[in-house]
Order: sequence, then C-alpha cells, then structure tokens
Amino acid sequence: MTAVQLQAMNTQIWHDMAELSDSEKLMSRVAKYLRRLVKEKNDPTLMTREEFFAKIDRAEEQYRRGEYTEQLPGESVEDMLKRCGYAV
Repeated sequence: MTAVQLQAMNTQIWHDMAELSDSEKLMSRVAKYLRRLVKEKNDPTLMTREEFFAKIDRAEEQYRRGEYTEQLPGESVEDMLKRCGYAV
C-alpha cells in the first residue's frame, strides 16, 4: 500500500469515527472491535486454518517416525518436561 493510499484510508477512518462519535453504543462496539484487532495483531500463536492443519500433519508424521515422548503413568507434566531436558 502506498503512502497516499494509507493516508486516504486514515482520513476515511477518522471521518467515519467522527460520524459515530455521537452514539455511545456504536463507539462502544468500535472500541471492542479495535481491542480485538490489537490482540490479533500481537498474538504470535495466531495461524490460518491451512497452517493449523499443516502443523497437525507434521506432528502426525513425527509420531509415525517415533519422534515423540509419552507421559509415564503417575508422572506429572512438569516431571515429563524435566525428563525431556526442559528447564522447568
């Protein structure tokens, strides 16, 4: 997006916000939506549907190759992580 396009979009957003500013109900909805967008932008775990299923496919392949760790009976998750070499 060019700087001119970005500026035009910015101007339109502020114009639209000014149109809504007299309605507390609508401003509340806008604020809620903006908070959701900010969380989405800052979420490093967010992935697309395709990325999610590709990750599942990779994990299944690793499992078939025997590249996995099982939690032993009576073992806590913390104990398993320590056994696998993680500093917990």
